[in-house]
Amino acid sequence: MKQDSDATTVPACFISNHEGFLGSIKNFIKDFVVTEIDTSGQRVNTATNTPDSASSDENNETGAECKWNNHSSQDNDVAADCGLDVTIPSPGSFDLSVILGQSVSEELEQFVLTLKEKPTKQELSLGSFTDKHHRANVHRAVRHRFPFLMTVTIQPEIRVREDPDYRELSQLVTEDEAEDFFRFIDAKVRGSSYTFGPDDDKDHRTVVHHFLSRRFGKLVETKSFTDQGTTAISVRLREQGRPKKRSAEERKEEEVYTGFTLRKENLETLEAISYMAASLGVLPSDFTYAGIKDKRAITFQSMVVKKVSTQRLKEKMAEFERRGMCVTQIRSVSEQLRLGRLQGNHFDLVVRDLRPHGDTHSSAADTHTRLAALVKEAVENVKARGFVNYYGPQRFGSVKSVQSDRVGLALLKEDMVSAVRLFFTPEDLSDPVNNAKRHFIQTDNAKESLALMPLSKARERLMLRAMNRYGTGADGCTQGWLSLPHSMRVFYPHAYCSRVWNEAVAHRLSTLGHRARRGDLVWLQEDSAESSLPQIHVVTDQEEQEEVYTLGHVLMPMPGNTVKYPENAMGAWYQERLSRDGLDGCRFRVSNLKLNLPGCHRPLLASPRNLSYQLQRAACGEAGEEESTGNSSRNSDRQLNGTTAEGKLTLTLNFDLDSSCYATICLREIMKCDP
Repeated sequence: MKQDSDATTVPACFISNHEGFLGSIKNFIKDFVVTEIDTSGQRVNTATNTPDSASSDENNETGAECKWNNHSSQDNDVAADCGLDVTIPSPGSFDLSVILGQSVSEELEQFVLTLKEKPTKQELSLGSFTDKHHRANVHRAVRHRFPFLMTVTIQPEIRVREDPDYRELSQLVTEDEAEDFFRFIDAKVRGSSYTFGPDDDKDHRTVVHHFLSRRFGKLVETKSFTDQGTTAISVRLREQGRPKKRSAEERKEEEVYTGFTLRKENLETLEAISYMAASLGVLPSDFTYAGIKDKRAITFQSMVVKKVSTQRLKEKMAEFERRGMCVTQIRSVSEQLRLGRLQGNHFDLVVRDLRPHGDTHSSAADTHTRLAALVKEAVENVKARGFVNYYGPQRFGSVKSVQSDRVGLALLKEDMVSAVRLFFTPEDLSDPVNNAKRHFIQTDNAKESLALMPLSKARERLMLRAMNRYGTGADGCTQGWLSLPHSMRVFYPHAYCSRVWNEAVAHRLSTLGHRARRGDLVWLQEDSAESSLPQIHVVTDQEEQEEVYTLGHVLMPMPGNTVKYPENAMGAWYQERLSRDGLDGCRFRVSNLKLNLPGCHRPLLASPRNLSYQLQRAACGEAGEEESTGNSSRNSDRQLNGTTAEGKLTLTLNFDLDSSCYATICLREIMKCDP
């Protein structure tokens, strides 16, 4: 059974009245497998071509095989159920120990420390890099991490030395300003600008203007401006400026898109991306995907990475496999993936240790017979009636001390400091992650907490690194949130809106029943097949009386700035619920974090497709004698939770769901409990 926190996240409200049964899921890693279904209706672990793939056969690398056994499927696609079209504009982070190797990375760190203490004209060799893409990534990673260094290629060797321009500028402005300026120069975003801190000394501003004009005049133009009594220098990248040290080869490299199928085991999607990005020397934002998959499962999903060739990705396959990832179907594609660009997900689930609800003293044979009847009734009911389309517990994060929706509420109130402190609230454990969080909460020392935080915790480290630079006040916490990719930032406000949606649905069913009522929202039914996009329609009195619409047609709004609310008692309920959390008149925009939440109209009910099941008898931790059709399989992978009792029944379920529907919620309706 789930923890109590899960029960409060997902209300106990069902659509069918069958008895259900008890059981446990995710006893073994293979017990929960999810496979993405692409827009053409194919499962991504079997599709050999996609509509996005390049036409040239020589670029289609579909022959790569995963060495792992392809067991059958898991939960959760936190995809773009609100229709968001997101490309993540994150600054990201580079793990130089992965890109350069641990020893070279440590040598580089020591070289940097020496430079800080005593400037020198010495150089450090980072080694030889024969692959041009790898060389470009090393240049980018080193300059991003240490903007005061100059990287030089003496083919195939890369050397670093102090950039004399940086040294000169850092004597005119603060070191933080010098670093930020060089990152701005290196990014080469045309038409962008950078503003130094206030400087009311005209003579000093003149010296800075002359330096920038002399060293970067072909790239930038500068001017002084006065705002509210203070004067500062603003630098704008010229529209026709050409990137320094940027060849045609490097420009062409940024147009490369490589598609692949990722199989991951017991890893979060964003955790897998962070590792792959560090290994390939690109940003996490260079990866795009159709949906986020659950951690505690085996998952298959499509991804696209830019600025990485098919050959370069293939070279990393063995390294990824050691980290619980397998990359297959590597191919050149013409564009990035977009969040929500999938038809749905296919699930293969195993429920073990089946038993009826309540105490039973029946014989094993009688219990098995009763369970077979209970399972059949439950599956047939859900096939016919569907299930309440709640957001699953995964939507609200795995940390039990603070649910992600509370962080999201603080962000919607634009209380950045409270949001950060909620994010870093530790659990009552003494592992390295919680010790680092506890140290931050107790001391407010981002630098020391960063040193304690494990390298695998990408989100926490990005935020701590930003707050170490900008402080832990309101502005520093804002910079901490901005250091995260857009998809990570928006997760928290979405979690809050999802909780409100779950509560609204439970209230709607308990007060208005299981029929479509006047004032409910539905998609407008058009007689013409050539009608344009569907429109929201409000159910009328006459339509309620004539039962034109059923509960399966009803839509419930997830709060946002573009949604229409029901024109019945539920409309007032939404207003009161948001008001209770201090969100009266909320615009559902967090301008400082570049977040906009339009909201969406989510169907109240969802239905599984292609639902089938097998009931088998388990013995000694293995699936044994079959109770119905299907083949038994050995449970050879590692166990996650306990053991399967001898003689107990095991249920295997296979079905498809639309994107953003949760398999655990479907299973909850079948079993009438939290699995």
